[in-house]
Amino acid sequence: MKIFNPPSVRRPFGNYNHGLLVPAGASLLVTSGQLGIGLDEKVPGDIGAQAELCFEAIKAILAEAEMSFADVIRISGFVTKREDFPAYMAMRDRYTLDPKPASTLIIVSGFTRPEFLVEVEVTAAKLFC
Repeated sequence: MKIFNPPSVRRPFGNYNHGLLVPAGASLLVTSGQLGIGLDEKVPGDIGAQAELCFEAIKAILAEAEMSFADVIRISGFVTKREDFPAYMAMRDRYTLDPKPASTLIIVSGFTRPEFLVEVEVTAAKLFC
């Protein structure tokens, strides 16, 4: 992947890049948004635990596609409270690898169920030779 952080654009606020160029011939994987709910249908009450479930679900999807977080080129996170940014970003930084993906974080008014606090989706690209 080629990284783009032009000097004419403010440096990223955190551990992400402004742009990544995917080479020709790469396989592309797009996930649906993952919510913080376990196989047991339990939803933890805190943002950190829910974000961890989101990232673990994404990890499983990536593995099924023979990919890893090293192949993630874009990540979009959605949280319901501005004060949850640090906990979400700490979990994002724990899972993402170099090169850091492009990243967006948006505050939303809610999800399909009121107990959900975070949703995460990714796009990944990998060359299979």
